[in-house]
Amino acid sequence: MDRATTRTFATGLVVVIAVVGVAVLAAGAATDPAPRSEQVVGVVVDVQSEGLDRVSTFTVRPLDGRLVELSIGILENGTEFPPGHLAEHQVTSKPVRVWYREEGGLLVAFRIEDAG
Repeated sequence: MDRATTRTFATGLVVVIAVVGVAVLAAGAATDPAPRSEQVVGVVVDVQSEGLDRVSTFTVRPLDGRLVELSIGILENGTEFPPGHLAEHQVTSKPVRVWYREEGGLLVAFRIEDAG
């Protein structure tokens, strides 16, 4: 390659690297970090509801023996794990995994799955 071709190639490469770098930084700044969440795995020991589709709170006991009372929020997987399914887990003692956030002093579940 002659000097002019080499200089053009190098300049183009620098421009591409700069554009990619700016795009990566812009994408990182545009997305909010995921909200802080916790999870608990345990057996359901209590379900407070006014019917299968109207669960308000439930209590999970993890292996360490403490009791974790959770409110039902908007479940991101409510069709795969409807809140009424918690009553079956309470009867069978099959564990659940619950992802939750603290909101206004309450632990609010946003995802529930079978854990075992």
